[in-house]
Amino acid sequence: MGVNLSRAAHVRRGVRFEVFTIMWMGIEAVVSIGAGILAGSALLTAFGLDSVIELVSGGILLWRLVVEAREGSTKRVERAEHLAMWVVAFLLTLLCLYVFMTSLYGLLTRSKPESSLIGILISLAAVIVMPWLGITKRRIAKRIDSGALRGDAASSLTCGYMAATVLVGLVLNALFHWWWAEYAAAFVFLFWLVRETWEAFEGAREGTGADDD
Repeated sequence: MGVNLSRAAHVRRGVRFEVFTIMWMGIEAVVSIGAGILAGSALLTAFGLDSVIELVSGGILLWRLVVEAREGSTKRVERAEHLAMWVVAFLLTLLCLYVFMTSLYGLLTRSKPESSLIGILISLAAVIVMPWLGITKRRIAKRIDSGALRGDAASSLTCGYMAATVLVGLVLNALFHWWWAEYAAAFVFLFWLVRETWEAFEGAREGTGADDD
């Protein structure tokens, strides 16, 4: 009985952290996309779009945790979670193409994005918040043995790396007017994004295999 109660407590803690994650991602997405459009920054806009995708993923995982917290079983939502993983993987693929095409076009046409103080502040905040979320969710995932939560923790840590890349590009553009720095940072950002996309497809394939079993 004590083990079950301990697991239930960790699941409820996971729910609270997913609620916070969703709230944060909502703010991050709106601010980043808005600031990116105003500054003409493909890098900042892409960061905001990635936040939207992580918002969707976090919402699915929150649903899964809530069901377990209320009913003690996750079987009913596992198929829906696997479907959502495929959707997220395809959305990430489209985002990869967006980042690559817009960054390449910006370099070739020498399009110069404006500096964005708001973008710098939101990316700086993400550099601090996302690693903390990732480490905390990884600990909870270990307690309840949740592969889905481990994947979400990895996404949070990746988002922290992405935010650092965005921050460097924005700061270099703002301080030294190196307009190309944002596009160079976007290609580094793309490196992390491709890795995240690959892991999403791997997770979706593993989930499909589990369903077949």
